[in-house]
Amino acid sequence: MHVTETLNEGLKRGFSLRIPAADIDARVERAIAEVAPRVRMPGFRPGKVPGNLIRRMHGEALRQDAIREALDEGLKTLIGERQLRPAMQPSVDLDQLPADGEDLVVAVDMEVLPDVPDVPTEGIALERLVVEVDEASVDAALARLAEQQKRFVAAGEGHEARAGDLVVMDFAGTVDGVAFEGGTGTGMEVELGSGRLIPGFEEQLLGARAGEARTVRLTIPADYPAAAIAGRQAEFAVTVTDVRVAEVPAVDEELARNLGLDSLEALRDILKDQLERELAQLSRTYMKRKLLDHLAAQVDFEVPPAMVDAEFQAIWAQLTQGMTEEEKAAAEAERGDYVRIATRRVRLGLLLSDIGQKAGIAVTNAEMNRLVAEEAARYPGQEAEVRKYFAENPMAAAQLRAPLFEEKVVDHLLARASVTERTVTRAELEAAIESEDETPLARKAAHGEPGHVHGPDCDHDHDPAHAEAAPAKPKRAAKARAAAGPETPGDAAPEPAARKRAPKAKAEG
Repeated sequence: MHVTETLNEGLKRGFSLRIPAADIDARVERAIAEVAPRVRMPGFRPGKVPGNLIRRMHGEALRQDAIREALDEGLKTLIGERQLRPAMQPSVDLDQLPADGEDLVVAVDMEVLPDVPDVPTEGIALERLVVEVDEASVDAALARLAEQQKRFVAAGEGHEARAGDLVVMDFAGTVDGVAFEGGTGTGMEVELGSGRLIPGFEEQLLGARAGEARTVRLTIPADYPAAAIAGRQAEFAVTVTDVRVAEVPAVDEELARNLGLDSLEALRDILKDQLERELAQLSRTYMKRKLLDHLAAQVDFEVPPAMVDAEFQAIWAQLTQGMTEEEKAAAEAERGDYVRIATRRVRLGLLLSDIGQKAGIAVTNAEMNRLVAEEAARYPGQEAEVRKYFAENPMAAAQLRAPLFEEKVVDHLLARASVTERTVTRAELEAAIESEDETPLARKAAHGEPGHVHGPDCDHDHDPAHAEAAPAKPKRAAKARAAAGPETPGDAAPEPAARKRAPKAKAEG
């Protein structure tokens, strides 16, 4: 194989690979010799079919296999001999297969990983905001838990429905006097004030009594998924068949027993433990943001454009999901800001990967098995298929491993940091986290999470396709984020979501 470097500019590399025709022919001959004993052809004994007949029947397919094999080996040799570290899968330009007797000539383009500068990781000054869980916090958690256990009981005769009551109703909706799909139903239950129905519907049921008929008039939201009725005036003939009031259980021993516990004190202990873990996680979130800010300020090295583009596309896909065309057009004005977020993420991801490798941090086989088991549990009845998928797809396994590797690197850095503590209230902690989040764009531009790093134990530790870390959508897209839109009465009792399908065992493409 002959290699000519055609491009060496920044992180971009280009090569021309020439693989002699004799090499390809030799591979074809070896392939014919390997398949000959298994070829069956009328008139010949098994294993006695002449090579020229095998070439005539299967030569083109064997030659294509030989070319792919030669190209794969050529790329591996190129990367190994020149000690290249491709950031993404190299691009191979093969316009057409060479004719018999011609050399194989291909153009190979790639971006390589940058040299990551060393940064001091010992004694980084950080502040841990600590919230003490007091009895009032536990009392509030108990009250919320009791509210979640409420049940609805029949209201007294003549009771007028108010916010928090459950209304049972039959309804028939029309637009311009014509019934529409999903606009008719019977026995539908809705808690007034829940915001479950389209705006204006629940409000017009306030004060209704059991047996009362009402006409509800409203405008279907312009962004409603059913385009045929979106933005139009609708009228619903509603009959309230029942009104029920909420009955919240008392916070006492009986509540604890109904939840399977021995005593109210045991329930309080569990809730206190949950609150402590929740607040500890919030505190860690605050420290992690400050840590990433510190690291980001220490480095400014070039990052591979292809990695930035992959990260940006993941961010943009999540950002624009559910947006109207008008919202997408408005978001275009902020595209540059999100490119900067993607660049920061990739740079931080490479930096954390480098720190983790130098520190000998890795995700163990036992930890990886646990991650796969947890993912498989999300697909009941398809666990074996999920395990096979991750076993056969290194890239998917790397993406599953990435968040844990990142957290282990962060833990390593936090353990080496110089940490001071300050006691605050929960409200102050949440405000500290959200103070830089007055607009999602502003906070994410300053504190975007890194593209997950995959660690040294992974063959694909530099692919940043991590949509789960994309920034929150701007506030103007709040309605668009509800993928199904506000419910019409007929949609208020949706069918159960379809069971998740496990990932395909074989990657497509």
